[in-house]
Amino acid sequence: MFEPQHEPRVFGVAPGIDFPKDLVAGLLERLQGQPAHIIGQVDLVVNTRRMQRRLREVFDTGPASLLPRIHLIDNLDTLAPHIALPLPSPTLRRRLELITLVSKLLDHAPELAPRTSLYDLSDSLAQLIDEMQGEGVPVEAITSLDVSDQSGHWERSKQFLSIAHKYLGDSISRPDPRARQRQIVQQLIADWTENPPQNPIIVAGSTGSRGTSALLMKAVACLPQGAVILPGFDFDMPTAVWTDLGEDQEKLAQDHPQYRFRHLLCELDMPRSKIGAWTDAVPPSPERNALVSLSLRPAPVTHVWLTEGPKLPDLVSATKGLTLIQAPTPRAEALAIALRLRQAVEDDQTAALITPDRLLSRQVTSALDRWNIVPDDSAGLPLHLSPPGRFLRHVAGLFLRKLDSEALLTLLKHPLTHSGGDRNIHQLNTQRLELQLRRDGLPYPTADSILRLSQKTVSRSKDPLQMDAWAQWVGSCVTGVEIGKERPLEEWVAAHIDLANAIADGSNPSTASELWTHLAGEEASNVMTNLCENAAYGDTMSASDYADLVGALLQQGEIRDRDAPHPGVMIWGTLEARVQGVDLIIMGGLNDSMWPESPAPDPWLNRKMRMKAGLLLPERRIGLSAHDYQQSIAAPEVCLTRAIRSDEAETVPSRWLNRLGNLLNGLSDQSGDRAWKSMVERGDYWLAQARALEAVRREPPAPRPSPRPPRAARPHALSVTEIKRLIRDPYAIYAKHSLKLRALNPLVQSPDAPVRGIIVHEIMERFIKSVMVEPENLTKAHLLETASTVLDAEAPWPAARVMWLTKIERIADWFIENEVKRQSYSRPAAFEKAAKGRHVLADLGFTLTGYADRIDRTDDGDILIYDYKTGSPPSVAEQKAFDKQLLLEAAMIEEGGFKEIGPATVARAAYIGLGSKPIERPAPLEDEPPHEVLAKLHALITSYLSEDQGFTSRRMVKTTDFAGDYDQLARFGEWDATTEPTPEDLK
Repeated sequence: MFEPQHEPRVFGVAPGIDFPKDLVAGLLERLQGQPAHIIGQVDLVVNTRRMQRRLREVFDTGPASLLPRIHLIDNLDTLAPHIALPLPSPTLRRRLELITLVSKLLDHAPELAPRTSLYDLSDSLAQLIDEMQGEGVPVEAITSLDVSDQSGHWERSKQFLSIAHKYLGDSISRPDPRARQRQIVQQLIADWTENPPQNPIIVAGSTGSRGTSALLMKAVACLPQGAVILPGFDFDMPTAVWTDLGEDQEKLAQDHPQYRFRHLLCELDMPRSKIGAWTDAVPPSPERNALVSLSLRPAPVTHVWLTEGPKLPDLVSATKGLTLIQAPTPRAEALAIALRLRQAVEDDQTAALITPDRLLSRQVTSALDRWNIVPDDSAGLPLHLSPPGRFLRHVAGLFLRKLDSEALLTLLKHPLTHSGGDRNIHQLNTQRLELQLRRDGLPYPTADSILRLSQKTVSRSKDPLQMDAWAQWVGSCVTGVEIGKERPLEEWVAAHIDLANAIADGSNPSTASELWTHLAGEEASNVMTNLCENAAYGDTMSASDYADLVGALLQQGEIRDRDAPHPGVMIWGTLEARVQGVDLIIMGGLNDSMWPESPAPDPWLNRKMRMKAGLLLPERRIGLSAHDYQQSIAAPEVCLTRAIRSDEAETVPSRWLNRLGNLLNGLSDQSGDRAWKSMVERGDYWLAQARALEAVRREPPAPRPSPRPPRAARPHALSVTEIKRLIRDPYAIYAKHSLKLRALNPLVQSPDAPVRGIIVHEIMERFIKSVMVEPENLTKAHLLETASTVLDAEAPWPAARVMWLTKIERIADWFIENEVKRQSYSRPAAFEKAAKGRHVLADLGFTLTGYADRIDRTDDGDILIYDYKTGSPPSVAEQKAFDKQLLLEAAMIEEGGFKEIGPATVARAAYIGLGSKPIERPAPLEDEPPHEVLAKLHALITSYLSEDQGFTSRRMVKTTDFAGDYDQLARFGEWDATTEPTPEDLK
């Protein structure tokens, strides 16, 4: 296939050329005239499975022939089947072993790092071990480093690296994947040295950025029929620059896209001039390649822009296929990209979005959904975001914390819950339980409380026994699962899988659940099976640690459905840019920290120590990203996109985009500035399209409602507390009583003011009743004891219990002092449940009802009314105009509306404020005598029973920030308090 030569055989493929097609074309060209079976003897070593698949697709297009043997560079067992090495140690096993070792070290020396960093330290240590094995760096090279001039942190790092030393020593019998791969390459090189293979062996598509890959490439290049084909080789960069690149440590240019190739050539002792093109193929735009090559010159030699820039060919032609979209926001960028991809589909183009920004790719996928376009995302769907992944994480969370209503319903509503049969009945029962939860409030459900609530819904169930059985299943599976102690990992995994199966099967399983079915379920099953098989290598851990471990393992998985996506729309990471073969490339997220990505912080070694030890430098990743950029921008048609501003602040353009812009705008004599402007104008077209797509026609704001329903639909019964709402917000009364709408309580009951008010009322009622039985109980100690008892029973929030008990303790002395005075001249006669009153306005057909918190009777037979307030009691002026509760109750008593009390004179009515500043505020009975109160009530009800009176929304609210239950229904916000109400007659 190749002519004999004594020098290494290295070829290059220029940026922009379809690498897989060019590779196949060159291969077939060199095999012309050879027997047909010869191609089957060719060994091709490629760097990714996507490249492997693409090569097969190219061969499938014809002409008919045998296929070469295609191997992956990270799985060389097929290239060297004669080399018998132990199978690699499972990655999960290694991770669990490292977690155990680091955990023991932190137990022995807790000052080294906080316990919460256990998993992060273990993962980063595993990455360091991978790198050391891949680069062939022994632990001694690191442990022997002189850190006397470094901070104490690096000395502590050595203690952790001793773990690596121990681990590497223990893993000789069963090496890690990286170590095993290097051993295979070393064995191959040794075999080839003694007996060089005579069949063609080609390494194609790898940049040699990893030590083991570079080792293999050097060996293959020197074989009699071996060759290395470099992707994205810059033939436009002058030889002098190749010579300077990387020779001087002060000019170390690992962030340059061609640095890895320069390093490989130095290792092979091969000049740049010996690198030939694999084929005669011409890039889509040689002028653009020259322009980009010049823009990417290493920093020390960018002065050549002044001399070489004027020599560039026509810049307008070079940038003809480039579009620059500079969107104001990430959302606008995603929408513009989606529109361009949609146009590509319309034009029957193949298109790919290349971006390392996963958030941007998800936004684009979401935007494409409006046209039913599903892109082929190389990253797939993260397993932990799939239904089985979320389900397993929810189940693991049950071990972690006390069950609350939100977690309960989240799990019950999951599509995989109760998927073993009668799923429709389960959904119906769940809806009933949720409504009852919202009505009654249940912050922390238990098995008994779930059964009790479900029995309240029996009236809405056709099969009460089935509902009870379902509730018992929920209680047994979901409640009381939290575990506060550490357990061996094997026990955690077994309990997790058993519980997940029980919840997925349901209360009456008739078939296998859907938890482990379909692509996502099978992948989740593989993860949990792998964890189960390797759990013996893990240590004991807490529920929190186990939940974190499961979440991290699921996060590493991905799901790809090859049949669902659109065949012509792809989303690739930067690695896939090397396998490009599409009509349109969109390079998204071209901002610094994304192109290139910021190097991750290294907790073990700083840059200087890495260089001394022979490990990879942080600039390496930048160089690889630059190489991906150089290949992608050379495609036939390229769209460059970035967002000018993120959610937090303005962004900085990618350094390479900046270089390109600066070079073009500095070459005005060659129309560089005009070329840049044309790129921006082409991008502005798509931004305008995005704005047009999201443009909305302005609708006139809704009027301030004031509905006027017929008399029969108006409320004919209200409570004394609703009179205040009728005066302040009539629309709320209309919505509640005429429309029969009720606001749903929040799912998670929180310790808010209404709940506190209910509990405080219960405390005071119990305390006063106990004093009635035993007068000596009228003490602060007994009040606090009663409060503590009620809070323990009614307030399931530990922090709120302590805070509320403290508040009661602050006002206890004041309350006891005033209660002694109250009991000196009166005795309690009725409390809330018994103190129920009713007054009928017969001529209007209207009934007023009410409950008094407490009614006392004096020795003279007069009545005293008290109402507890945990906040500030209403002022006298408020009581006269709006808050008429006590005034109405007093009038009702005098009219005989309270059966337990009978007609009696009301001597006093007062609010007992139990807030931070306790106060007893009387009602203005003298200014508002009962007959006047009832007369005003009659006039108010007469008005609102008249069909000419509208129920105006927020008529006289106390404060502008008042939030009503029906404000959204009234479309408050489209109008305000200055808007005149618009009456609307209803029929």
